[in-house]
Amino acid sequence: MIRVWNRSLTARFVAVVLLALAVSQGISFFLFTDEMGGVLLRTAKAEFLSRSASVAQVLETTPPAVQADILQASGTSYTRFWVTPAFPGDVESWRREAKKRLSEPLPTLANLAGSEAGSRETASAPAPVPALAPQPLSTAGASAGPSSGAPYTSWLDLPAHAWPLSRAAKFMYWGDTTGLGLAVQLKDGSWLNSAFSKKMANSMWTTRSLISLAVTAIVLSLCAVFIARTMTKPMRRLAAAAEALGRGESVAPLEEKGPDDLRHTAVAFNLMQSRLQRFVEDRTRMLAAIGHDLRTPITSLRLRAEFVADDETREKMLDTLDELRAMTEATLAFSREQATEEVTRNVDLTALVGSLCDDLVEIGYEVACAEGPKISYRCRPDALKRSVRNLVENAVRYGERARVALRTTPQAIEIVIEDDGPGIPADIAEKVFEPFFRLEHSRNRETGGIGLGLSISRNMVRHHGGDITLANTGHGLRATISLPHAALAGPEAKGPVRASRRPGLPIGARTPAE
Repeated sequence: MIRVWNRSLTARFVAVVLLALAVSQGISFFLFTDEMGGVLLRTAKAEFLSRSASVAQVLETTPPAVQADILQASGTSYTRFWVTPAFPGDVESWRREAKKRLSEPLPTLANLAGSEAGSRETASAPAPVPALAPQPLSTAGASAGPSSGAPYTSWLDLPAHAWPLSRAAKFMYWGDTTGLGLAVQLKDGSWLNSAFSKKMANSMWTTRSLISLAVTAIVLSLCAVFIARTMTKPMRRLAAAAEALGRGESVAPLEEKGPDDLRHTAVAFNLMQSRLQRFVEDRTRMLAAIGHDLRTPITSLRLRAEFVADDETREKMLDTLDELRAMTEATLAFSREQATEEVTRNVDLTALVGSLCDDLVEIGYEVACAEGPKISYRCRPDALKRSVRNLVENAVRYGERARVALRTTPQAIEIVIEDDGPGIPADIAEKVFEPFFRLEHSRNRETGGIGLGLSISRNMVRHHGGDITLANTGHGLRATISLPHAALAGPEAKGPVRASRRPGLPIGARTPAE
């Protein structure tokens, strides 16, 4: 769960929405649960008073002979009516009588008491509700509600305007549950007694409310997923474009649409890409122009050196000019390669390295390549192949032989080249990647080269998002090309992408890692 939270913005968005829903529902429950109980009690009280008034009116308009039947027929599972000749002033006695009458079966069941079916239904008649703490009225009147106080207080006056009949009555809350009691004097002087007792449901967590809450949570989660996906889609496109740009690919400009924040981000990325490309192209053109312009003075100096009388001095000058010309030609070649477009495509990296090793073996190099599984990789094959070739040739030149292997780690795909040479001092392991730096100081191009090979190799690898590192093994030198897994072919890599006109940075340009 923590992994999903850390990696998915959608999961965070859904979690926040559901948490907000839970908090709001919890606050609503605590705020309205008591109010709902009060509403239910007031509703039951209004119905009880209305029913009692109706029964009183019926009794006053019917003969005394049928009043007992009317009282029995008016009773319900939670309400009973009876008549007493005098006002029931003793609250405790009245309460016992009310409980007794509420525990009796309804008349229709009593009439069937002699039959087997009647016995079964009598057993299933509503039992008296278990007792709770009694609560008396706080004020007189029909709108008064229960409040804390001593149980079974005396009767309270119910004014005529507080209930349907045009006469005053006596009212109280009674019993250990939500019980209501009423006593009203009839026209013949007797008193109609009404008792109501029913446990009120005082919880919002019913089956329907839980189903409603679940449906609400599902709908909100779907909306949150939709909104989060809509927000993160441009961000995923931006991340993919930035990754491709970091590998040296020419990325199509992002669509500059959507909310202002996302649109401004796309605009900034497009501007950054165009500025970087323009900067690198300007540097490349300047480098090519310098290299080209140096050819003329070098040729002129060589012609003049031919007229030097001292043979030893002339040979030294010619050697120096040849070295300078070679460096200039290497610079021009590097510039031309930077201006060359190459397609980025999926290749079998194992086969690419294996074919390179086979080619070098055919021309006499002592190279061994370890077999490995097929590794599909999205790259510019010619640039990557040249980088590997430079490292292998250096290994053979300075270490007699080269051993090449590919391996996959959780962090990267690695191409490892080892030799049996003397290695290099640890303090210059990074300096050897600088342009025109050579460990061999004889200035002999046959042994020391020009000093651009490692610089070119690292630049090309870094523009694939990777890097080259050197390390001494104790019996030779190990060069490791690390390529990120992010460059592996995926669902978005549907076809070749043309690289920008810069497989490497111009000579002398430094990346932050350098």
